[in-house]
Amino acid sequence: MKKKYTILILLVFLASFSRIVPHVPNFTPIVAIALFSASYFSNKHLAFIIPIFSLWISDLVINNVILSGYYGEFIWFYPGFIWQYASFLIIAIIGIKTLKKRSFIRILGITISSSLVFFLITNFGVWASSSMYPKNIFGILACYTAAIPFYYSTLFGSLFYSFFLFGTYEFYALKLKSLKV
Repeated sequence: MKKKYTILILLVFLASFSRIVPHVPNFTPIVAIALFSASYFSNKHLAFIIPIFSLWISDLVINNVILSGYYGEFIWFYPGFIWQYASFLIIAIIGIKTLKKRSFIRILGITISSSLVFFLITNFGVWASSSMYPKNIFGILACYTAAIPFYYSTLFGSLFYSFFLFGTYEFYALKLKSLKV
């Protein structure tokens, strides 16, 4: 059991810190981490705590090292973080409810739909909490329209990282029978 949790935690942290290396905007592991953690951590508290903690740590590095010139002071939480973290928690709940049995098709479908959930929630947050768009139907439509190119990166990143995380874990589970759930 200890070996299982060690591998799960290492994979989650590895994926989280892939956000630090240069990448296409929104090609990130956030959706995949939520689904993977929800699917494999038998302790559902850990399914939320470990991934959120790993994202927060990588956010600290991003905001205070990579983007240090942008903020000018130490940032514990960036503006709008609540929308990203809320979408993460909702996606984790979706994963808990739908990924009790895993298959290629199921992971594919849940990853695609969860990427859409992430897109809808985080861009609603951009519209609701910024002054970039008017607070009316035209403003929210403009916000979602402007975000469509980013959705493709979110989708492809989510698919890539989902199959990386699930596939890597299952590979090791076959090699080390003690990991099998």
